[in-house]
Amino acid sequence: MAFAYPVAFRDDTAVNVYHGTPVPDPYVWLEDPDSAKTKAFIDAQNAITTPYIEGTPVREKFSTRMTELYDYPKYSCPFKRGNRYYYYHNTGLQNQSVMYVQETLGGESSVFLDPNSLSADGTVALQGAAFSECGSLFAYGLSSAGSDWVTVKFLRAGTGEPLADSLSRVKFTCLAWTHDARGLFYNQYPESDGLGDGTETSCNLNQKLYYHVIGTDQSQDILCAEFPDNPKWMGGAKVSHDGRYVLLSIREGCDPVNRLWYCDLQELTGGITGLLPWVKLIDNFDAEYEYVTSEGSVATFRTNLEAPRYKLITVDLADAAPDRWGALVDQHERDVLDWAVCVRGDVLVLCWLRDVAGVLEARSARDGSLLGPFPLPLGSVLGFSGRKNQTEIFYQHSSFLTPGVIYRCDLTEEPFSPEVYRTTSVKGFRPSDYETTQVFYTSKDGSRIPMFLVHKKGIVLDGSHPTLLYGYGGFNISITPTYSVSRLIFIHHLGGVLAVANLRGGGEYGEEWHRAGMLSRKQNVFDDFVSAAEFLIAEKYTRPDKLVIQGASNGGLLVAACVNQRPELFGCALAEVGVMDMLKFHTFTIGHAWTTEYGSADDREQFQWLIKYSPLHNVRAGVRYPAMLLLTADHDDRVSPLHSLKLLATLQAAAAATAADAADAAGGGAGRAAQPILLRCDTKAGHGSGKPTAKVIAEAADAFSFAARALGLSWRE
Repeated sequence: MAFAYPVAFRDDTAVNVYHGTPVPDPYVWLEDPDSAKTKAFIDAQNAITTPYIEGTPVREKFSTRMTELYDYPKYSCPFKRGNRYYYYHNTGLQNQSVMYVQETLGGESSVFLDPNSLSADGTVALQGAAFSECGSLFAYGLSSAGSDWVTVKFLRAGTGEPLADSLSRVKFTCLAWTHDARGLFYNQYPESDGLGDGTETSCNLNQKLYYHVIGTDQSQDILCAEFPDNPKWMGGAKVSHDGRYVLLSIREGCDPVNRLWYCDLQELTGGITGLLPWVKLIDNFDAEYEYVTSEGSVATFRTNLEAPRYKLITVDLADAAPDRWGALVDQHERDVLDWAVCVRGDVLVLCWLRDVAGVLEARSARDGSLLGPFPLPLGSVLGFSGRKNQTEIFYQHSSFLTPGVIYRCDLTEEPFSPEVYRTTSVKGFRPSDYETTQVFYTSKDGSRIPMFLVHKKGIVLDGSHPTLLYGYGGFNISITPTYSVSRLIFIHHLGGVLAVANLRGGGEYGEEWHRAGMLSRKQNVFDDFVSAAEFLIAEKYTRPDKLVIQGASNGGLLVAACVNQRPELFGCALAEVGVMDMLKFHTFTIGHAWTTEYGSADDREQFQWLIKYSPLHNVRAGVRYPAMLLLTADHDDRVSPLHSLKLLATLQAAAAATAADAADAAGGGAGRAAQPILLRCDTKAGHGSGKPTAKVIAEAADAFSFAARALGLSWRE
């Protein structure tokens, strides 16, 4: 099927100059989300995308099957606050999970908070929540249409009675109650340009820490910390387990480093009345320090200080000189310490990543000695609940073939013996029909990269299988095994293979692995992904015209960059909410925080890195691109839609020019692009968090149906 794309206005006078280098920006007008021209451009794109996707028989079948298989019960780990237990539950197809309460663990459940009642279409979602220490008060954030902006509401936990208190202009916030339940710390941004509804592109700067006293108006909230000389800083508060200290973790970007200040609340004889007298325990960005627990003035932190795979240290806040810090749990020779939680007063539960799989164990909070493992199958620790003043824990396991098993462990008896508390099965799906393997392949520079493969048992390696290759590779984020209905449908009904590559730039092997794929080394991530594709082809899982690549956000950048660099290697590309303009990303919303990962075009040397791989600036005419679907959303205020819109216009113009040149050479007149390069722009949706079930199903059906039609795949029963 050939395509004649809508002709987008091209402003050839729009040029940005970086360190003496002029860089054209002909579609800069698409940066205005409210302009009539931008809206008309999106409408024209939808007019060709919708019939293409809906014109394949796979679309209806995929949607129906996705609805059937997604209709299974989903539970979170129970957690106890005060004298009650709470958990989240979705019966199957509810747009948002509902929060339930129980007086006892085995007692009758009742609805505590149902976000589905707050909007007819499910686009109001719960975004962050916190109980007061005694469990009597509950604070929760609500986001609308997928935006990162939230409004914080309050209610009484015992009765469900809503309070009049309401907090606005809140984004990327902590919710930290003082133990007297008088109020909580939270983060607020000042009034700025834009609507504050998720459609604006203005920068998020000058975040401040406030203390809200219950029963008062937000205008009376107490400013506790601000950073006027450092507008990019963001400071999240956490109150220590005994309520004595408030600890302030300050970050400048997304790098795993932070400053750590604290305030002894016991020394505030008049209470919280203004800027707190912070003690600057760590006042640089050399390493990360995450509070785990404390006894008196001695605190335990998880840190990557001289430990790229993380360790636990103890610091006496009364005598905090670095040479007095103690070692509690040393860095492992290979595994990465993902997180640590204190329970039962004297037990630490540690989660390690071992070759990208979760491993749980218990250690002494006093000396770090091993108390024993919590056995788990290969997969991920999807959830955990437990507190220092409680003697039971819950944890949830998931894998590519297991949606969720929740375990409960009573810590009053040793050795610890976890038992299955709740297991979930999916009707119509037999895990025994499939297999998961982990392989290691060699990247361009010789690095050894892990990759998970999931497919039906007994497949013949003859290069015939449609294969979905997924990657992320950034921001110290580890991509661990998770259950996905849409991917399993791709495997079963489209005859596919799933490949999940654990690229450098992620956190799978600690900070060294992360740093090997960031800043000047970002090209390593693209090389890792390309090498994964070459491995799949060489080992005869698939061939280029059957290979689909997929990634979102930083992974959307990955997909688009690799398509530019190796277009012949892929048959289809699904680039979701991607960062595509690497020269200007830091000028929109929270993009400035990503300069720690990517660099900034404002710097001469870093501009040279970015211009070499920026998807927007490396599109070439005369190249046959694979079929591409760019997915974005109108309320994405994390990665603004402008990134996808500008790239789409550039790709379509190049494809049309290439087709025209080919047609002229053949004497055929005006050309039409051979492979579709289309846009899916969702409405009342954002970067992904809080997306209602109906939109999840529709998006997956559209994306996989696009891939099926582009590659000529047929539905199999």
